[in-house]
Amino acid sequence: MSSNDPRPIGVFDSGMGGLTVLRALAGRLPQERFVYLGDTARLPYGTKSAETVQAYALQATRLLIEEGVKIVVVACNTASAVALAPLAEALAPVLVIGVIEPGARAGVAATRNNRIAVIATEGTVKGGAYPRAIHALRRGVSVVQQPCQVFVALAEEGWTDASVTVAAAERYLGPLFEGPSAPDTLVLGCTHFPVLASAIRQVIGGHATIVDSAETTAEAVAGALTARVIGNREGGGGTRFLATDSPERFARVGAIFLGRPIDASAVELVDLRSSL
Repeated sequence: MSSNDPRPIGVFDSGMGGLTVLRALAGRLPQERFVYLGDTARLPYGTKSAETVQAYALQATRLLIEEGVKIVVVACNTASAVALAPLAEALAPVLVIGVIEPGARAGVAATRNNRIAVIATEGTVKGGAYPRAIHALRRGVSVVQQPCQVFVALAEEGWTDASVTVAAAERYLGPLFEGPSAPDTLVLGCTHFPVLASAIRQVIGGHATIVDSAETTAEAVAGALTARVIGNREGGGGTRFLATDSPERFARVGAIFLGRPIDASAVELVDLRSSL
């Protein structure tokens, strides 16, 4: 069965980290169109209450629905952790895909000693979504979580492998990866963290597998497009960028995560209060 559905895929994040997910999506699905929304006026989500994150995420994703998207990708681990179920209910019949379940699935597939470490923001760790998702797939896995809030700022500064970043990685991860009972898999539970992979690798060594949920989320979206027969067969691609504050900063910092320059004049400023 074939179809052609040129509607865009909506991608939502609290800021710019989700551009790592967009980058993976565009690489996996070059024929698709995307609308990316970064709620830069209210980031970070990782230190806010679950109730606040749910409210913000609902406002943001409703705007994407108004843009006519066919799928919503919640490219924010914190929002995926605490708001995915309410979003799926509120936005039905539009499919909502988060980053946690694909990341958990990849982590379970990668581990050989049934020990997985997850690094994330404080909000994601407190929510416990990764251990729940991992244990739903394999009960016997030991999961240790580590909040790494400083990583977010380091990533946004572009200090991807600076000495201060390696020092922070040593502080956060050194104790976790010492000794014979160390995890053999590390799940990057924040979309900011893939750009810090080089510094992280220096600390955890070469034996551990690093799981980037961006790539596995892109595979999940590709599978959903096929299953629902809503792929864009004619191609064309392209992305619209929406931000709730400072298009200039979005473009400057976002280029770090997207891996290519972003024209600030092409970033549209939006007001989510109209989506209340």
